[in-house]
Amino acid sequence: MMADLRDLYREVIVDHGRRPRNFGLLPSANHRAEGFNPFCGDRLTLQLQVVDGMIRDARFEGTGCAISTASASLMTEAMKGRSTSDAEALFASFHAMLTGERQETDAALGKLEVLAGVREFPIRIKCATLAWHTLLAALHEEERPVTTE
Repeated sequence: MMADLRDLYREVIVDHGRRPRNFGLLPSANHRAEGFNPFCGDRLTLQLQVVDGMIRDARFEGTGCAISTASASLMTEAMKGRSTSDAEALFASFHAMLTGERQETDAALGKLEVLAGVREFPIRIKCATLAWHTLLAALHEEERPVTTE
């Protein structure tokens, strides 16, 4: 069973890394933040359209490794239609999953759970969490770029 999960992890990372969803400019964005992972060189700009406390749309631009790109792609898919408070709660669950603070599965994560495989490569956790830290910065309208260091 563990081999099946590893295969699924690789398949999802490759798919979203090669064909990221929600990649490109979001002209209607009213929240924006930049993120940078100096270790891997990942850079991204996250753009959100937030209306009445709801994330109506999310897109990202930038360059990065397959894990960083896949995580940003999956995250933007998961954020659409969520309230900003739900988005922050999902960040907390995702971060806890990757850092090992939480061992049990969290139904709220849905297909994001596939990124749990990153835990096997601790050096890559920063790649997987870059988009998520950038999400928090965008929601809080932080001016300075986010860094994983």
